[in-house]
Amino acid sequence: MSLRKDYSAEDLRRLAKSAKTVSLGRRLLSLAAVLDGMSRADAARIGGMDRQTLRDWVHRFNAAGPQGLLDNWSKGEPSRLSAAQQAELAAMVDAGPDREKDGVVRWRRIDLKRVIKERFGVDYHERHVGTLLKRLGFSYISARPRHPAQNGEIVEAYKKTSRRR
Repeated sequence: MSLRKDYSAEDLRRLAKSAKTVSLGRRLLSLAAVLDGMSRADAARIGGMDRQTLRDWVHRFNAAGPQGLLDNWSKGEPSRLSAAQQAELAAMVDAGPDREKDGVVRWRRIDLKRVIKERFGVDYHERHVGTLLKRLGFSYISARPRHPAQNGEIVEAYKKTSRRR
């Protein structure tokens, strides 16, 4: 399979020099070596790949030019919760649990997994609940839980205060 002729080896080297990623630069240099007449095996070795991988990049380069050599990562599967359900979950996490209704004093992933299953009918793994919370803008840091029977006046009286100088 031959390379498209609208780019010279020098053009590809120039593009490789200004490439944003190292992998794009390697691919461009391998293709420049092919245009210079180097064997496909040697050109692939320059880019740190095998001949079949170089052949795949040649196909992508012929179809889309240098833009075809960029990595195109998949976004993954779409969320099983709709945007409205995610907003409702975020509001629920932000408000915190109701001790009488939810039976907990602070949210844990296992508790949220149960609530998501009950409320939305979607069964996530506990680890994915953490990923979902991260995507919604929450961190792992949580406020220190406060015991429901705690008396605020006694806590304030117990606190040590320094004398003013």
